[in-house]
Amino acid sequence: MEKSLTRYIWANTYAQQLWILLVVFLSMIPYFLAFDLPKQIVNGPIQGEGFENPTATQPFMELSFDMPLIGHVDLFGGFSLDRFQTLMGLSLVFLSLVVLNGLFKFYINTYKGRLGERMLRRIRFELFDRALRFPPLHFKRVKSPEIATMIKDEVEPLGGFIGDAFVQPALLGGQAITALIFILVQNIWLGLIATAMVGVQAAIIPRMRKRLLELGRERQLTARELSGRVAEVIDGIFTIRANDTSNLERADITARLARIFSIRYDLYQWKFLVKFINNILAQLTPFLFYVVGGTLALQGTLDIGQLVAVIAAYKDLPGPIKELIDWDQARQDVQIKYQQVVEQFDIEPLVSPAVQALVKTRSPRLSEALVVSNLVLCDDSGARRLDRISLEIQPNETVAIIDHNGNAGEALAEAIGRIILPDSGRITIAGQELHEMPEAVTGRQLSYASSDTHFFQGTLRDNLLYGLKHAPLRDIEYTDAAARQNQWERTEAQLAGNPYLDLNSDWVDYQSAGASGPEDLYKVIGTVLDTVTITEDILDLALRSRVDIVKHKALVDRIVELRTEMRRRLQDEELDTLVEPFEPKSYNGHATVVENLLFGSMKQPMMSAEQLAAHPYFRQVMNETGAAGLLFEMGLSIAETAVELFSDLPEDHPFFQQLTFMTAADLPVYESLVQKL
Repeated sequence: MEKSLTRYIWANTYAQQLWILLVVFLSMIPYFLAFDLPKQIVNGPIQGEGFENPTATQPFMELSFDMPLIGHVDLFGGFSLDRFQTLMGLSLVFLSLVVLNGLFKFYINTYKGRLGERMLRRIRFELFDRALRFPPLHFKRVKSPEIATMIKDEVEPLGGFIGDAFVQPALLGGQAITALIFILVQNIWLGLIATAMVGVQAAIIPRMRKRLLELGRERQLTARELSGRVAEVIDGIFTIRANDTSNLERADITARLARIFSIRYDLYQWKFLVKFINNILAQLTPFLFYVVGGTLALQGTLDIGQLVAVIAAYKDLPGPIKELIDWDQARQDVQIKYQQVVEQFDIEPLVSPAVQALVKTRSPRLSEALVVSNLVLCDDSGARRLDRISLEIQPNETVAIIDHNGNAGEALAEAIGRIILPDSGRITIAGQELHEMPEAVTGRQLSYASSDTHFFQGTLRDNLLYGLKHAPLRDIEYTDAAARQNQWERTEAQLAGNPYLDLNSDWVDYQSAGASGPEDLYKVIGTVLDTVTITEDILDLALRSRVDIVKHKALVDRIVELRTEMRRRLQDEELDTLVEPFEPKSYNGHATVVENLLFGSMKQPMMSAEQLAAHPYFRQVMNETGAAGLLFEMGLSIAETAVELFSDLPEDHPFFQQLTFMTAADLPVYESLVQKL
């Protein structure tokens, strides 16, 4: 990866940077004119320079200039305006310049913001792409929360800086230089004062902020380590509880938090000290302007309009200088962050991009023997798990690996499954190195099933078909607004350097699954589920799940019809006694009291039975209908019976295993309540 953030930004955005720098250069013209105009307003129509008599006029919007060898060139004579008209005209021009400068700033900020977000998207994708190509052994050394934190959070500040990398110094430097030139033009002494104070700020403040950068780097590292440690504790929570080491972990986290607090407190002290010194230097210059400029005005060497213009120009000078210093600090800060991220992702050897290239065509079947030659596999300590193993597995051959030490067979399976790389030796098919073969071949023709399985977030169908989604095979047709949105996403992906792969396309390889299309895919899925004997588990899971009323609208529209048909078929097969449906005039013995009261079950996790019982509206309805007293009497009767039957039994008596509404530990509480009532 590119080590320098500045070079990385320029290499990917030089065309956009050149354009926005041109816009910045053009914006300096109205910026300079906005400084000069107040002087013309004060000296001209306000103080009356050029309007010595009431009928005097001055040309307005005159365009003329002198050229060498040609002489005076008069393009437009302008309009003749009196004193009041000139005041109004110059004021309107000043307002126009303010609006124009605002539009320039709006365009520049919007453009660089979009540019920064595109580059942030590019960086995040490149980091994720490199994470997918990490060597297998590296995944055992790195913690997944740290990788996720770096991609999500640690590169976030880069997005805000990328747009400012070249534009901000050009814009702020141009504004500062323009203001200084204007002040120097008005009076050399005031210009030298302003230049000297700017030089002092530029020399002192960046040096003091080096300490801030060091503290910021320490804060980032300690925060990342804290994130990784917390994730490690959560992963090992049962080991911690089993060994009574929870207080040891508390002590460890306390020490880490103390370190972070110390760094952050030191950071705050330096931060506000730098601000204090910067503010003092910024306010010292106006004091000198008033003293020196006022003296020059009293001596007659500086007119009031020039002094007002100089003060107005300097009013806009501290802002760009301060922001320019802030930009330099941000530049160093994000460079440190970028280098830290590069260190974590600049891993060798990465899997070649060609190995993971997108292939839409079907891969050929592996019909040659798998040959293992002098294979050596070592663990993290360097000890050999396998030592010069050689074997040959023919197609359609079933092989059992007998392992006496407990992990050699697993290591061999992991090597063949491309989970780990050989330290020496080769694994080949038809003379081709297995670990150099494209995943479009091995990922579709070779399977590795271990005891460690991962269920990705999504539906059960998504996970069952996960191994068939290699490439977008059938595009979908977009219309109207969806088509415009899709085209926008495609364009933005290209501008950000991301490959555009439509997630909404049909990715399922039905042919490899033995299906002709989505219509008969479920038949194939059913056969596979029967083969691995989890059909009953899937059915049970489905019966306990809820229907997505938006996705399965056709089912929702026919649900009453389906219930009627189901009851008819149960009656025809004399199985209707196995299912007790809800009836408005009867109590369902297979449902709870709450389900009978609600005529159904509650949406989880919106509310539990205990929360429902405490809900004011539910209690109001129960009281108004008289059901509250009835339920109370029923509960009291059940509690009295339970106390009478089980109060003398020991807590480990098997009868308590048959109680569904209380435990042996609850019995003394019920006994006390019954006595009070």
